[in-house]
Parts: sequence; C-alpha cells; structure tokens
Amino acid sequence: MEFNRKDPAMTRMLASSTALVLSLSATGALADVTPEQVWESWQALYAAGGQQITVGSATRNGDTLEVSGLVVTHKDELGGTYAVSIDRLDFSDKGDGTVAITMSETLPMQLAFPETDDGPSSIKLTISQPGAVITAGGTVEATRYDFDAPTVSITLDEVKDEDGKALDTAATMVMTEARGSYLMSRSDETVALDSNFTIKSMALDLAGSSPETSGKGTFKISIADLKGATRGNFLGPEIMANMAKALNSGFSTDSTFSFGPMSIDLDVTDSNGPVKMAGTATGGGFVLGVDKTRVNYGTSLTGANFSLSGPDIPFPELTFGFGETAFNVLMPASKSDTPQDFAFLAKLVDLTVSEDVWGLFDPAATLSREPATFILDTRGTGRWLADIMDPAFQSTGTEPPGQLNSLDLTQFLVKAAGAQVAATGGLTFDNNDLQTFQGMPAPSGQINVSITGVQKLIDNLIAMGLLPDDQAMGARMMLGMFTRPGSAPDEVTSLLEFKDGGFFANGQRLQ
Repeated sequence: MEFNRKDPAMTRMLASSTALVLSLSATGALADVTPEQVWESWQALYAAGGQQITVGSATRNGDTLEVSGLVVTHKDELGGTYAVSIDRLDFSDKGDGTVAITMSETLPMQLAFPETDDGPSSIKLTISQPGAVITAGGTVEATRYDFDAPTVSITLDEVKDEDGKALDTAATMVMTEARGSYLMSRSDETVALDSNFTIKSMALDLAGSSPETSGKGTFKISIADLKGATRGNFLGPEIMANMAKALNSGFSTDSTFSFGPMSIDLDVTDSNGPVKMAGTATGGGFVLGVDKTRVNYGTSLTGANFSLSGPDIPFPELTFGFGETAFNVLMPASKSDTPQDFAFLAKLVDLTVSEDVWGLFDPAATLSREPATFILDTRGTGRWLADIMDPAFQSTGTEPPGQLNSLDLTQFLVKAAGAQVAATGGLTFDNNDLQTFQGMPAPSGQINVSITGVQKLIDNLIAMGLLPDDQAMGARMMLGMFTRPGSAPDEVTSLLEFKDGGFFANGQRLQ
C-alpha cells in the first residue's frame, strides 16, 4: 500500500474504527437494578440500533449473570458489515440497587466494506480496556451508567485491500483516564440520553509502507483534556431513515465536544520525495444541535501553528498560524408558516505566514506584515416553504425552497496588508415585492461601512508593480463615488441604504 496523505485506506480505517468504538460504548449505556434487567435492556438497545446478537450462554451464578460467547453484528445499507466479539460479560448484583458490569479485557472487531468502495476490503481491530469499571443503577424507566477506564487502546491487527491482500499498515490509539456517565430513559419508541465524558489524553500512531512504490510514512496525533456531553431523544432506525419524519416524531440531539492542547506530526516519503508536516493548537471543539425547530453546527480551533516541507514547496519550510478559526451555522430544520431564526459565522483571526511566503511577491517588505483577519457574523430570520429534510424533497431551482425575512450584519471585518474594511447593519425583506429588484425580495435598511489604509495599500501595490496605474485610478474613482472622508487619516466611510424602492450611497440614489 502506498502511504500518503491522500490514502483512502488509512482514512477509512481511522473513521471506521472510531465510529465502532463509540457505537459499542453507547450500546453499553443501558442498565437497571438487577443483572437480568440490565441484560434485557442491552439486548433491546442492540435490536433498536439494527444490530443482531448471538449468545453462547447466559447463566446465573450466585449474584452474577454470566454471559459468554456474545457476538454483535451489523450490516449497513451499502453492504458494509462489522462484528464485535465479547468472550465474557458479567452483570453482578452489588446488593445496593446497582449492577457492576465487567467484560473481557480484549474485544476483537472485524469490519468489511462494500466491493465498490475505494479503500480497504476488510479491517481487524482489537480493543483493550484493562481495569475498566462500570456501574449501573436506577430504574427500568431511568437508568444511570457510570464508567471509569484507566486505559483504553485500539490496535489495528490487519488491513486487506480490494484484492484481499494484506497491507503493511500498523495503527494504535490509546486513551487514558476515560470517565463519564449516561442517564438513559426508555419509552416504547424513544430513548432519552443525558451523557458526559472526559478523557485525559488520546494518542494515535499510524504507519505504513508500500513495497511496490517504496512509499512509507507515519502519522501521529495527540490530544489532551477531551470533554463531551450529549442530550437528546433517539428513535429507531426505521424512523431515522426519513429525517423529516424523525424530527416530527421527537428526534433531537444536542452535543458539545472540546479538547485542549493538540499536536500532529506527519512524515511521508513517496516517489516525489519526503513530505513533513507538524502542528500544534491550544484547543478547539464543535457543537451539534438538531431538533424540529433548528439545526446548529459549529467548529473552532485556537492557537494553531503549522510547518510544512516537501518537494512541491519552493523554499525549505512553510510555516503559518492563526489565533482562532471558527465556523457556525444555525438554520430552521422544518417547514414553517412563520419566520425562524438563522445565523452564520465564519472567522479566521490573526493569520500569519512565514517570511518566505511574503518574499515570493514582496521581497522588499513594502506591505505590512501584520496578522490578517476575516470575520463574517450574520443572523436573521427566514423560513422553509418545504421540508428540505424529507428524502422526497427535490429543489426545482426555479422556485426557491425558502424565504428570507431579515438579515443583520453583526460584524464584517477584513484586515490585511495594512488595510481594513469593516461593516455593520441590518435589512428586512418584502417577499411580496419581487419586481423592484428584479426577482429579489425588496430590501429595506442600511449598512455602515468603514475603510482604512486602502489608499496606502493602493500606492504600495503600484510601487510593487502588482497594480497598473489605470486600474488604480479606477479603484480610487469607485471609492470616491461610494464613500466620503472619515475622521482619521486614510479613512473613508459609507452609508448604504435601501429605501423607497431604491439603493442609496451616502444619500445619493444609485438605483
């Protein structure tokens, strides 16, 4: 196998193994006050998740229900399968209304992928969790499950390609001090979950080589202080196949995840030469919220610094970093007769690149090297005219599936090379007037714009030979038409207004 940054086998292996571990952990979340009830609840949850189980035996031995030869299998809609084997699973009555759950320290897993997939045909893994402590208690209706695992490791035992040939690939993931709890409440059709977890550290090591191409490489990532929480109502797979139906039936989830210091290290050698990348970050995370009223998704990363070298880079090493990057989107999830809230945020704060990059087009250091920033923060109201989550939904392209009612520009900021553009404002839209602005709902409102340092930037670009004089003159004329002098040197401002069926800049009607 050729090990490189575009290798689908490595990506698929990592994603699949992680997803299956999480699936197995979640499956263990049901518990009750007696060993038999715990075991029955487990089996019911497996079935609700579309999984099949086979059991060698389940016998009562004193205060312990001993289950042996347990195999959990699942087949997805694309034909992929996985199987998890648990030699021994004990449910022990502690005598205080709780149940202690212990299982084999090692759990083998097997994954098989559809033949049409671009990646491995099968993967074998081993999960090891020595000293794991699991305690379950509560009632049949509301069950709490607490776990404490000093160390959890996942080892890649075998990867085969589409021809069934074993690949020279190795991988190990190790997590330390994994702790958490689940509170499960079951009804006939739903499972309510309230969970949280912490992991002190996680480290992943990948390595592989290809005898055919002499390519080889390693990838390492370590993350500290992982934390997560999930609350929601979960339904059976039949209902979840139609998201619109699931939302109307009560499906919801709110999840948060965060992590602390992170480092990554990539070292790959192929026919073109060696490629190396290293990076660190101080933290990050993501949020996901879904229910009948909204979908909310966001990610963030802070304090990041990266270095990259390789044969395609025209200097010894490329370095770059940023103070913060974030993305967040909030939008309505279902068809509605009334406007619903939405929001969009994209930001990249304090971006810096190495002097070698600047030197490619500005060797004389004419431009300011100050960190660059881009922020777009908007919110507003709108509504869907159709259920876009319904698999039967198809957009015609001629009739928009939604309406925009209002838009607030909370912050717009672009700052780079000594210049800055900032804007704030708000607009409302008349969806009954599609003629004034040629098919667009007629807007009303204003946007305030401030621009600083742009004249100096134009002068610098002319001096560098990157901006011809005639184009510079055109840019200055446009600024003169739409702006007026501000209070500071090299500052211009503009008030953009939509009113009376027209578009105005600083009181001058432009449409």
